[in-house]
Amino acid sequence: MKPILQLRMGQQLTLTPQLRQAIRLLQMSTMELDTEINVALESNPLLEREEDAEPLPGGENVAAAEANEGAGGEERSEIVESSDNADGSESTELVDSLLDYEPDWDHEISSGSSSSGDSEERLETLQGAATEDLHDHLLWQLALSPLSPRDCAIGRALIDAIGDDGYLQVDLHEVQSTLLPEIEANLDEIQAVLHQIQHFDPLGVGARSLSECLGVQLRALEDDSPTKALALKLVQHHLEDLARLGTAKLAQQLKLDPDLVNAAVALLKRMDPKPGAQVSAEQVEYVSPDAYVFRHGGVWRVSLAAGCLPKLGINRQYEAMIGVAARGDATYLRGQLQEARWLIRSLETRADTILRVADCIVRQQSAFLEHGPEAMRPLVLREVAEELELHESTISRVTTRKYLHTPRGTFEFKHFFSSGVSTVDGGSASSTAIQAMIKRLIDAEAPRKPLSDARLADLLQAEGITVARRTVAKYREAMNIPSSNERQRVS
Repeated sequence: MKPILQLRMGQQLTLTPQLRQAIRLLQMSTMELDTEINVALESNPLLEREEDAEPLPGGENVAAAEANEGAGGEERSEIVESSDNADGSESTELVDSLLDYEPDWDHEISSGSSSSGDSEERLETLQGAATEDLHDHLLWQLALSPLSPRDCAIGRALIDAIGDDGYLQVDLHEVQSTLLPEIEANLDEIQAVLHQIQHFDPLGVGARSLSECLGVQLRALEDDSPTKALALKLVQHHLEDLARLGTAKLAQQLKLDPDLVNAAVALLKRMDPKPGAQVSAEQVEYVSPDAYVFRHGGVWRVSLAAGCLPKLGINRQYEAMIGVAARGDATYLRGQLQEARWLIRSLETRADTILRVADCIVRQQSAFLEHGPEAMRPLVLREVAEELELHESTISRVTTRKYLHTPRGTFEFKHFFSSGVSTVDGGSASSTAIQAMIKRLIDAEAPRKPLSDARLADLLQAEGITVARRTVAKYREAMNIPSSNERQRVS
């Protein structure tokens, strides 16, 4: 075959370095952005912080505006126009809120030794402990236990079948089949190893039922009182009766002293029904708002947080050296100057885009700010993209790990987006609003007669929301609300 030359025409989209940088910065969280800027400041001599720049309207202005309308409320257009010279403080906003929980180890970090080496080592140790999940915790104990290699293999199979709540999710026959063909274990062997695991930390893990879980914890108590004996009896034989009848009627039915039954129930309440929840791989996540919502002149306004647009500028001394420096040094300084200008421009674009998206969200969801979650309207990325004349992918980047501080709490931008469900009158309600309605109904239910998913669907139908029972179950599970059987409580 002979080599030949061919001419082909085509189109190809190429992202410039500036555009790549802008996209990368846009999808960063506030804390990631702060880290990125610190790295840039250390590596680029042409880049510096401008301590004397005017502060961008942020949390301190919002607080004043909430206390006295008119003190901190600029028009959105005025905020955008001032973004060229307006910046935040050197560090990001201090933690505004915590997601889920704040473990004790975080306090130890903040009040630890002043020694840099010791502090870093302590931080790594604590962070490693925080990322350990339940299965790792159990496998670590299994490796330290005096079990034979055969029993350890059985133990690993059992631990793999334990859910995050600490309960064994399969029966022993299924565990038996997973061990084949390497290990042919009978059920008694598996049961014996499971008994060992149930006494690992947390106590009661690996139980197959609530009764077994509470029973393991009760038997471990160094207490031979009648209260413990009755508590064990209730757990083994009368747990459902206790939930159905209540303490007083159960005492009457069993012909027992009501005070003794009350004491036994009080002991049961000290036990942990979900021991697996004690060990979590979830790390504490700090949230720094990117924008604030406040009312001014009867209208909801938005302003950027102080750390959303850091105060950066060009170092004029190094810039002046470009004209007198040697050729190689001048080339280096020109490159660093160009990168510094790109970064500053990208940060301004990022801040302006976040402000525009936040402002649009507030306009679309003003009913939520006025009346709460049940007033949340359906909203999709496409609506915001069309209104702002941006691409949906840009809106997606802006709404990820960006947080909006409102009088009703701090929420991720994504919280305000949800699909819609048709209503009886031809309108639509957002899934967020429906979840809020379901939670309201469940919070008001009778403890002994919790509402089933079918009943919740009927009540929503009466309020004009047409949803199927399985949809109610999906929303309930998304809010981590147990089923009606599990919600049944003792009075």
